[in-house]
Amino acid sequence: MFPRPPRGRRYAAATLTVCLLGSLATGAWAGSRPPAPRHEDVRATRVPSAAGSGTALSGYDIQSTAKVADSPAAVSSPGYPAAGWHPAGPRSTVLAALLADGVYADPFRSTSLQKIPKADFDVPWWYRSDFTVEDTALRTYLDFSGVVSAADVYVNGRLVAPAAQVTGAYTHHELDITPLVGPGTNTVAFRVRPNDPDKDLTTGWLDWLQPPPDRNMGLVRDVLVRRGGPVALRDAHVVTELAVPSLATADLTVKAEARNDTDSAVTATVSGSVGGARFGRTVSLAAHEKKAITFSPADVPRLRLTSPRVWWPAGMGGRPLYDLELTATVAGSTSDTAHETFGIRDVRAPLNADGDRQYLVNGRKLLVRGGGWSPDEFLRWDHTYAEDRLKYAVDLGLNTLRLEGHLEPDEFFDLADRYGLLTLPGWECCDKWEGDFNPGGHGEKWSGADHTVARASMAAEAARLRGHPSVLSFLIGSDAAPDATIEKGYLEALKAADWPVPVVPAASEASSPRLGRSGMKMTGPYDWVPPGYWYAKREGGATGFNSETSAGPSIPTLDTLRRMMTPAELETLWKDPDARQYHRSPSAVFGTLKIYDDALTGRYGAPAGLTDYVRKAQLAQYENVRAQFEAYRRNAADAARPATGVVHWMFNSGWTSLHWQLTDRYLDQNGAYFGAKKANEPLHVQYSYDDRSVVLVNDRHEPAGGLTVRATLFDPDGTQRYDRTVTGVSVAGDGAHGTPLTLPASVSGLSRTHLLRLALTDADGTEVSRNVYWLSTRPDTLDWNRTTWYHTPTTDYADLTGLASMARVPVSATASTVSAGGTSTTTVTVRNTGSGPAPSLLTDVHLVDARGRPVLPVRWSDNEVSLWPGESVTLTAAYRTADLHGSAPHVRVSGWNTPERTVSAA
Repeated sequence: MFPRPPRGRRYAAATLTVCLLGSLATGAWAGSRPPAPRHEDVRATRVPSAAGSGTALSGYDIQSTAKVADSPAAVSSPGYPAAGWHPAGPRSTVLAALLADGVYADPFRSTSLQKIPKADFDVPWWYRSDFTVEDTALRTYLDFSGVVSAADVYVNGRLVAPAAQVTGAYTHHELDITPLVGPGTNTVAFRVRPNDPDKDLTTGWLDWLQPPPDRNMGLVRDVLVRRGGPVALRDAHVVTELAVPSLATADLTVKAEARNDTDSAVTATVSGSVGGARFGRTVSLAAHEKKAITFSPADVPRLRLTSPRVWWPAGMGGRPLYDLELTATVAGSTSDTAHETFGIRDVRAPLNADGDRQYLVNGRKLLVRGGGWSPDEFLRWDHTYAEDRLKYAVDLGLNTLRLEGHLEPDEFFDLADRYGLLTLPGWECCDKWEGDFNPGGHGEKWSGADHTVARASMAAEAARLRGHPSVLSFLIGSDAAPDATIEKGYLEALKAADWPVPVVPAASEASSPRLGRSGMKMTGPYDWVPPGYWYAKREGGATGFNSETSAGPSIPTLDTLRRMMTPAELETLWKDPDARQYHRSPSAVFGTLKIYDDALTGRYGAPAGLTDYVRKAQLAQYENVRAQFEAYRRNAADAARPATGVVHWMFNSGWTSLHWQLTDRYLDQNGAYFGAKKANEPLHVQYSYDDRSVVLVNDRHEPAGGLTVRATLFDPDGTQRYDRTVTGVSVAGDGAHGTPLTLPASVSGLSRTHLLRLALTDADGTEVSRNVYWLSTRPDTLDWNRTTWYHTPTTDYADLTGLASMARVPVSATASTVSAGGTSTTTVTVRNTGSGPAPSLLTDVHLVDARGRPVLPVRWSDNEVSLWPGESVTLTAAYRTADLHGSAPHVRVSGWNTPERTVSAA
């Protein structure tokens, strides 16, 4: 996560595979079938009789072993009466199932989570599921990963794999259960062990949020029942080699493993197609033999593609994908099939002259603009909710999401491929994963078995993720880099999996023996710093690759706050900076909002109430997040110590949080969200806090010319103090920037608190970028010498209290809505109708229903806009019609100095 002070669908590789044929030969059921089941369970998963099929178990009944006196053989036998057990979905932690079953109150509100007894999860829990098959002519396998933390696996009353073999959240297991499976109903049962992230190579939360009492024990990925003939196809994948920089050709090499699962020799034909090429080969396999199968351009010329369809990140090009189809046939019948989707792209990440990692995608330099991804706290997978968040990331102009541990299911990476969002997966910090090499963490040292589990985890995740073009790298360390032994195990597993993209030793400025320097830094901050902080080329400022950083707290909207906290808690929120905030962090460092609240009061003035506190927070978050991304964008093309990447810590939160988020749990959007959206406009005009330069940044591939930049300074009452226009401005593409003008060091008559309006227009006079800043002639002063790992103190604050004197400005709004195909678009025109010179600052438009509740998720063309007298802007909001829940749409308009009003948008 971050450094601590010193102590005070692609299961292509069968990792940790257990074959039951040998073990069952000495068992009581050797050479026989289990007894026929007595009845059909209505919840049983129907498994088709189709070679190559893989069917996920549809759900489970779960119960604490403390409440089950029956033997494992009884529990795991068909017909067992699971009376009083709790239903669970196909991927579910124990607590997620109990929450769905109504056992506990909403854990996201107030301190409800704290009231759930932890002792209930100190014992193993049973997961029990039935499936049916119509015939046993085909072979049957259990195929799974995502066991947190370990489990004994039983089928039809028999132990098929003990917890010593099925351990680790990321290890992949394939169990051949053919001898146990009979026609009709069959039962699978997992006795899941409790999880301890400091003792187990699984997953934990550290200080992101209040940890779940069950510590995520359960089955969090699908358990597949696979059917096949005598020869199985495994490890199917495509290795791509793209010609860079021409992108004119791409070589495809198809690889797979053919495995004979019978006691007799078999001859199989393996055939397939990819990218318009068809190929095939006959392979002879001795009993239980495995053979690697490879098809390359050397023997299949059509595997060399001309003018390949190249995959690009969002904003850089298209995102086409290719499909690999393989079939193994024995004696004219299909024995197994394999399907893989992949993309063609080239990723490189050399260290630049300053030792910083510089990513290149398809030969083009990439400034990583990212956010830290959090899954749901209870690891509940919701495809629509995940897709909504990914759409938000694209809307914000981000190109990357970092997953520190918490490696999401296959569908997440499928969505990332589709939307062009790069991902930075890796192992997490400070717990067991870094127990051997992070003295600032608290994970236990590794045993010999842990090394086996770690390597198996790496092999399984490499095989699962390698075909996704959205995967940018894998970070084998977070706060620290692994030692020589652990690194060797990881790298050997990655090489064996044909891992196609760079491997990074750590997210911090660390080195490992073979990989060398990480080229990344983890220098903070994680708590409040002023906007000008980001422009300094030191610590967390805009130089090099900062793998996780932000100004910490992100206070949600009033709507969200009222959903997540009681009135008494909200009263404390704005009144008492020293109060422990349950919805911030369990960490002693981040337990209060003291640093943030002191800055809010020091810069904007003491809050007069909850509403005033929240509106000041939105200004503070908007300006800070905007500055973070703008500084990194400006410095990306610098000749000396350029910025190469920044990951905002974090993009989202797994629960209802007061910090580290650009969007909240309910997908509402606050100042942080729209500050990021403004900063990441493709063609963007911005102000530099360090040298007062007005900079134009162009992320489009093509250069832009014939532009006009205008900069105007105003007092808060609207009095104009400075105005300058520069015409004929041009800027190159691919992240280049130019400086059309620099504001003077002093302007006669300018008030201590003042506003800067920047406007960029094209050759036709159309405004293509507008940016408004609130500034002070008294700057924030940083005490760099007292910098800690989480922030740099501010000794003097910028004086922005003059904003409080701004006149109240009426803003009119007219809105209409068009709906089609399940989607609605609301168009809103807002206008400053004030009679005086004052602007309306940070005017927010919220889509709400007839009861005033936010309609979420929603994607705005722009928002939190500032308008001068007579100015208007038309905004659009796109959303699912169903999220209105039958209500007519309305829009609620408010702002820093704008009276709130709500109008119909029907």
